[in-house]
Amino acid sequence: MSIRVMLVDDQVLLRTGFRMVLAAQPDMEVVAEAGDGAEALEVLAGTEVDVVLMDVRMPRLDGVEATRRICLQENAPKVLILTTFDLDEYAFSALKVGASGFMLKDVPPAELLGAIRAVHSGDAVVAPSTTRRLLDRFTPMLPSTTKEPASAELARLTGREREVMLLVAQGLSNGEIAARLVLSEATVKTHVGRILTKLGLRDRVQVVVLAYESGLVRAGGGAGQ
Repeated sequence: MSIRVMLVDDQVLLRTGFRMVLAAQPDMEVVAEAGDGAEALEVLAGTEVDVVLMDVRMPRLDGVEATRRICLQENAPKVLILTTFDLDEYAFSALKVGASGFMLKDVPPAELLGAIRAVHSGDAVVAPSTTRRLLDRFTPMLPSTTKEPASAELARLTGREREVMLLVAQGLSNGEIAARLVLSEATVKTHVGRILTKLGLRDRVQVVVLAYESGLVRAGGGAGQ
């Protein structure tokens, strides 16, 4: 079955370009479009969508709030945020409310297509190194927190799960984590799944966000104290 994609952006020309790229793929189909977040919610009410390509700065309802509302729905589609470097703080906000990843608007077509396929398959971190750079850039702007890394929430993790969480938060893929800890990729995947379950998180992106907000990882990608 084709991946059903929805394009949400107030720039018609940009949507047209994305639609042309996606239409040429045998495994993708653009099933809906919207010019802002409010219209996106209206369209989604009557359309089955697998992945939403969501702009962040739009009239009426921006992409962050639209993403939040979408992710609260049952059987919600995956949301892939489209951003530019000067809108990093918006992308982070979208990740916090449930977006599965983000891409730059000028991303090469091959990377965009790979990102859509990755998000659809459940691999939420589309570009781990880019995610880390984004978080590093604006994490110092977040309100100061008194939450200790060894909170009750994180205390549920085993020592190995904590190690895996730190490496996920630093932008490593399952394969890289497996090599670093001398484990099989299947074992790493199992650990990641247990981390998500224990912490009540929906995907790897939220693991990254929690690790930064709790102090487990500092801006710059290193482990916290």
